[in-house]
Amino acid sequence: MNKKLIALDLDGTTLNDQSEISNETKSVLANLRRKGHIVSIVTGRPYRNSYYYYDELKLDTPIVNFNGAWCHIPSQLDWSHNYHKTLSKELALSMLSLKSNPEVQLIAAESQRSIYIEGEYIPYPDFFPEGIQVSKQLRPEILTEDPTSVGVFTTTRDYQPYIEQKIIEQYDGAVEVRMWGGDTPCLEVVAAGVQKALGLERIASYYGIDRKDILAFGDQENDYEMIQYAGHGVVMANGIQSLKNIADDITAVTNHEHGVANYLSRYFSL
Repeated sequence: MNKKLIALDLDGTTLNDQSEISNETKSVLANLRRKGHIVSIVTGRPYRNSYYYYDELKLDTPIVNFNGAWCHIPSQLDWSHNYHKTLSKELALSMLSLKSNPEVQLIAAESQRSIYIEGEYIPYPDFFPEGIQVSKQLRPEILTEDPTSVGVFTTTRDYQPYIEQKIIEQYDGAVEVRMWGGDTPCLEVVAAGVQKALGLERIASYYGIDRKDILAFGDQENDYEMIQYAGHGVVMANGIQSLKNIADDITAVTNHEHGVANYLSRYFSL
């Protein structure tokens, strides 16, 4: 069998409902890496709350963060295929106007190393791994760098389409709006043209792996282009229907039932 590139979304895919990587999943991924296959995380999460999963899996491969806005190898700052796409700080600050909607609980502008927030809402326990106190206020005098993304958290998932439409109308093609986050979904705003397939293509190019030898796993709308791009796009049993409609395959069980490990074990006859 040719060397495969296995691209893994985190929330709702590799992680169970407690945001953990099961021992079964760790064991299967370690086994495949020993056999020479490439495992990479491709997530909507920033690096600050995905690095511990990267470390837990003992990876040394590229990781894609912010839905494709940043592709990097953490241990190689000068990696030849690294890229980082940002929004202007002026655009990020203008999104503070969304806070006038009572359903918007948190606006978080993220750079590679910092987070700037408006609001005190904590979306899920590890959203602020070092505590909310390490964040900075999203203010013109404090935000002096162009951020990678802006996350908008609402009171309910039902309200997201309204906010998403407002963002699309206001910025008219200058941004992409993606949703990620499992039980506490986030509308993440990134630069136009940014999506997970961008990072996946860069990783495959680095390792010289053809599209037909890429397996990608996802569950939400921010995985759409990645699932489309991969030679073998797999959607979780718990994934959204629109993603299942374009999938090459669907896992037999959910993320909480080790769906990724179960599928890979069958696919590679482990």
